[in-house]
Amino acid sequence: MQLYNTLSAEERAIMIDDAGKQRLTLSFYAYAKIQDPKKFRDDLFVAWNKLDALGRIYVATEGINAQMSIPEENLETFRATLEVYDFMKGIRLNEAVEHDDHSFLKLTIKVRDKIVADGLNDETFDVTNIGVHLKAKEFNEILDDPNTIVVDFRNHYESEVGHFKGAITPDVETFRESLPIINDQLQNHKEDKNLVMYCTGGIRCEKASAYFKHQGFKNVYQLEGGIINYAKQIEAEGLESKFIGKNFVFDNRLGERITEDIISQCHQCGKPCDNHTNCENDGCHLLFIQCDECKAAMENCCSTECLDIIHMPLVDQVRLRTGKQVGNKVFRKGKSDSLKFKHSGELPNTSLATAEKPLDIRQKIKVKKVLLGKAEHYYVKAQVGLFTIENHELNSGDKILISGPTTGNQELILEKMIVNEAEATTAKIGDRVTFEVPFRIRLSDKLYKIVN
Repeated sequence: MQLYNTLSAEERAIMIDDAGKQRLTLSFYAYAKIQDPKKFRDDLFVAWNKLDALGRIYVATEGINAQMSIPEENLETFRATLEVYDFMKGIRLNEAVEHDDHSFLKLTIKVRDKIVADGLNDETFDVTNIGVHLKAKEFNEILDDPNTIVVDFRNHYESEVGHFKGAITPDVETFRESLPIINDQLQNHKEDKNLVMYCTGGIRCEKASAYFKHQGFKNVYQLEGGIINYAKQIEAEGLESKFIGKNFVFDNRLGERITEDIISQCHQCGKPCDNHTNCENDGCHLLFIQCDECKAAMENCCSTECLDIIHMPLVDQVRLRTGKQVGNKVFRKGKSDSLKFKHSGELPNTSLATAEKPLDIRQKIKVKKVLLGKAEHYYVKAQVGLFTIENHELNSGDKILISGPTTGNQELILEKMIVNEAEATTAKIGDRVTFEVPFRIRLSDKLYKIVN
């Protein structure tokens, strides 16, 4: 029985492109008592893997927190897998504002101590005594009340690109940091103010609202379904958006646009921009905002040091990062002295520019390629590689890519080849192909054809 993802992100991306099916990006959460999280996790993996569902899911004794990508045609079947459990009957699925077929490329379900790392001792207060849920219209109305204090319970890199006007935006890197900061900051307003909170999809506010009620705040409210659901409701009901900018999301999109306003700057040149990038250097992966011009000039890197490193031979790159703690690299959102135009804390409510309609909402322009086959042997003296063609057709003149953990990504034009021991211009599925390769290849390497 398969209980773990067996395909690489690249392999999955190719399969998704080849399938050509519309996928939906969605999220949901539920607090519930789960006696055996490990069995619950395994049962979900078996059910969802059959449906080609992908995503990042955390389960714990306190419930489930999921962000996922699902083929649109499988949505109702997927919903049925949730209805098996009483605590997920009728659960709200927050559909993304902007869908992307590559938002998730693996199905990862992890058992954790908590579904959100809040640093709270749940035994010390009633976690079910939550704040009043507000729909978009009600949320807009309470924001207009002068007795309202609105708090963003997301992190600095999220609020920098988009937030509700007038919100307190704590300069924090984790949710758990924001709770005591806000509690101390609002000590004198426990009875005379409306404490109104929001986050991406609502899950952080579920726990935060209960915590603040326990701390003695009398009027606690939260945005139902978070920013994602708010965006859907204001569009459906024709309401004014009091949220300005982009909503940061924790998948490969790294953001979905709520309004056309750009309120942040490229961290490298200061140009109005709200597109996040993860530094291309595998030993860094710093998250930062980067405009298209800097992206091209810096090749997706956060600094000249990282730019120099990515041009080193792969073996030297690996040596440099050996022994360094990089943790959960892609989503470690540190700050850096290299980022001259980084802003946190009290943020502006004014637009710096108007966003153009993007051609691609992904963070990087990726090479469009199809998998052809794999390496079988490399003849060192002759500098010739042997490959087996497993998918599609290969022709002389094609631009190809040989990729592997040690080889890296190497592109070349195929000028001539030997197919099944005879010179030919076309190779088909099942053929064994040899051609000159001016660098050493390994048995783990894959052969691709570049099609764009």
